[in-house]
Amino acid sequence: MLTTIKGLFRYSPSFRYGAIILLFVVILVGLSFVAPYEQNARRVVPLNQPPSGEFILGTNSSGQDMFWLMTYGLRNSLIIAGVAVIIGRGIGVFLGMISGYLGGNIDRVLSSIVDSFIVVPRLPLLILIAFILRGQITTFTLALLIGLLDWAFPSKRYRSQILSLKEREFTHTAVFSGMSSSKIVIKEHLPFIIPFLLADVVSGFLFAIGFEVTLSVLGLGDLNTPSIGTMIYWGNYYQALLANRVWVLAAPIAASIVVVVGFYLVSIGLSEYLDPRTRLARLQAAGG
Repeated sequence: MLTTIKGLFRYSPSFRYGAIILLFVVILVGLSFVAPYEQNARRVVPLNQPPSGEFILGTNSSGQDMFWLMTYGLRNSLIIAGVAVIIGRGIGVFLGMISGYLGGNIDRVLSSIVDSFIVVPRLPLLILIAFILRGQITTFTLALLIGLLDWAFPSKRYRSQILSLKEREFTHTAVFSGMSSSKIVIKEHLPFIIPFLLADVVSGFLFAIGFEVTLSVLGLGDLNTPSIGTMIYWGNYYQALLANRVWVLAAPIAASIVVVVGFYLVSIGLSEYLDPRTRLARLQAAGG
């Protein structure tokens, strides 16, 4: 794993820049744990103050310091995305590996279910469900909804990986040696899946944060918990642009752009590094 990370930093500028951006985001998230105010505290600072030496990003109409609120928003958005990724990728890996390895009727049934989910537009369905549950959605509920609608594509990818791996010589050797199916999947196949799972997890964060921001901006998320999306929602609610308080919206919008760009660059870097063609080019360059 350490060798892979070193290789990524050495050969992939995209990963390197993305990792630096995400490190900056992690530092901001860490600052939320030493914030002088609770995340839902209101009227703790003067209202609607522009950015200054005292308030770096200004304050909003609820009397909240935008800098500290942004650190909480980043933390909660990443928590939502993290839970959603664990749920979605967990289901995807499990179903993909079971379908690919067992084959037969089980594979046909699971493939039909996966194909049915793939053709369903996720964002409109997510908006519809969130609208039906409006007012009852918590942070965990939102993460659960995103995760349960984001497993079909990963499942199909892992199934194709397993179908390829089960035809390899080392798999046949493991079968002839009497190794059980579960051990073959866990010990022989899973190590090959992990690098692709890592890239998929990063992509999952990217989409999950996008879904969270979209739902929260529409007022369909947990509006009582600060996140990147709810910060934008409340800024619009109090008409920050009309009142010429641009800083209220600038902070969460800039934060969302930074996070998305960071995850995107890391995702691109991982995909390029794992591409067999680029790996072959690196080996040839090292040999030459």
